[in-house]
Amino acid sequence: MSQNTASYITPNLPLIDLHRHLDGNVRLETILDLGIQHNIALPAYDVEGLRPFVQVDTPQPGILAFFEKFAWLRAVMINYEACYRIAYENIADAHREGLDYIELRFSPWFMAETYRLDPAGVVEAVVAGVQAGAQTYGVRANLIGIISRTYGTEIGQKELDALLTQRDHLVALDLAGDEGNYPAKWFTAHFKQAHDAGWQVTVHAGEAGGAASIWQAIRDLGATRIGHGVRAFDDPSLIDYLLEHQIGVEANLTSNVQTMTVPDYASHPLKAMLEQGILATINTDDPGISAIDLPYEYDFAAPRAGLTPTQIEQAQRNALTLAFLSSDEKQALLAQKSGR
Repeated sequence: MSQNTASYITPNLPLIDLHRHLDGNVRLETILDLGIQHNIALPAYDVEGLRPFVQVDTPQPGILAFFEKFAWLRAVMINYEACYRIAYENIADAHREGLDYIELRFSPWFMAETYRLDPAGVVEAVVAGVQAGAQTYGVRANLIGIISRTYGTEIGQKELDALLTQRDHLVALDLAGDEGNYPAKWFTAHFKQAHDAGWQVTVHAGEAGGAASIWQAIRDLGATRIGHGVRAFDDPSLIDYLLEHQIGVEANLTSNVQTMTVPDYASHPLKAMLEQGILATINTDDPGISAIDLPYEYDFAAPRAGLTPTQIEQAQRNALTLAFLSSDEKQALLAQKSGR
C-alpha cells in the first residue's frame, strides 16, 4: 500500500485509475467473511493466513502463475449479493485512496463461472453495486465490460450478450485473457457490436504478445486505448502511430514486474513512452492481488521506474485526457480539484 513519504500526486489534478479489474480487487477481509458465511473451504481462516494465497509479494513465473491467485477471489463470488458487495467495496476502496474518478472493468463470465451464475445477473449486480458505492462515497465511476478471450469466441459472444443487457451503464468493451493463444482478430465481430452499442474500446495488448498484438487491437478492434502495451517499442512505426492518433497506454508498473512482463521497475517502458509524448498513464490493474493502491504506484513504483516528478504529473494529466468522459465531465473534474 501507499508509503508514508512525500507524494508525487499533483493535488490540483484529478487522481484517476483507468485500468483496474473489479474482479481482481477483492478484500482479504471479504474473502474471509464470505468464505465463513458460506462454508467455503478456505486455505486459512484469518487475514494474515490468507494473504500468501491471494496476494503476490515476489515476481511470479509469468502471467498465468499470477492468474492462479484469482482462485480465492472467485471462490467467494458465490451469488449475486457477493458480486454486488465486491463492486460496492471497489468504490469504497477508491474513495479511501483519494481517487476522483475510476474506470472499473470486469468479466461477467469469469465472475459467474465457478458457481454457474447467470452472467447477465452478475452484470446487473455489479452495475447496482458500483452505482450504490458512487452515491455513498461521491467517487465518479464508469464500468468497462470485458470479453475474456481465453474462453473462445462462442462464450465471448455470450459474455458480450450479458454485458449488452446493461449497455447504458457501461462505457467501453475490453478484451483480456490469454493474449498469446487467442488473438484479437478472432473477436472482430464482437467489437463491431460494441461500436454499434456506442461503446469505446480498450484492449489488453502488448503484455504477453508483441507489437503485432497491439496492431491487431487497433486495426481489427478499433481500440483507442491499449492496456499494458509494454511491447510497443518492438515496432518504431507503432510508436509513430500511437503518437499520431493519440492512442493511450494504460500502464501497470507493479503488475508488470510481478508477472515478469518486465524484469524490474527500471526496465519498464513507461518512462520512454512519456519521453516520446505518448499518452501513457499510471494504473493499478489487480490491486487485490498485487497488494498495492494507486498512491503506491505514484509514490513508490513510478520513481523506481525512473519517472521524474514532471513525468509523473504528465501521466496524471494523461489520465484525464484519456478518460471515457465527455469534455464537460472532464472540465467539471478539473474544476473540482482546482477550486474553480
